[in-house]
Amino acid sequence: MSQQTKRLATASLFGVIIFVAKAFIPSPINKMLVGVQALMLALGALLYGSKGATFISLIGGVLTALWNVALAPFTLVFALLYGLLVDSSFLLLKIDVAHSETITIKLVTAMTTSTVIVGLASYYVTVHLIGLLPSSPPLEIMILVAGTINGAVAGYLASLIWNSYLKTFKN
Repeated sequence: MSQQTKRLATASLFGVIIFVAKAFIPSPINKMLVGVQALMLALGALLYGSKGATFISLIGGVLTALWNVALAPFTLVFALLYGLLVDSSFLLLKIDVAHSETITIKLVTAMTTSTVIVGLASYYVTVHLIGLLPSSPPLEIMILVAGTINGAVAGYLASLIWNSYLKTFKN
């Protein structure tokens, strides 16, 4: 199996994992429990570089959009936004996999920031722009707290998985 095929298969697997985690958790709970998606995007960015998280989020987003056709445009936009935010955070924080022993705090920061931004943005659109849910300040706080925790845990787990298993898999 060629290296290109292995990379595509792994990215597709990550996208399918995101789809499975998102498709069976109802909104707005899925906005609070995004740890699986965050972990897959972090690992994708580590494995595939500057466009890894965006590519994986596109796969997961397309699958999820096919599952929930009524919200397909929003699903795709927020999936891509999440991937782009993760990739941008990696670039801004200069996360370098060659120095994997020092990336934990940067991974936690990148994933926490990206997760909170996307969680609040998708909640805002869901409540205020398309009106699918009533406005609820306690729910907004729960999304902020849960997004922060999920992003931080995903960044930390990505660092552990990377340092323990995957850094030899790259390239």
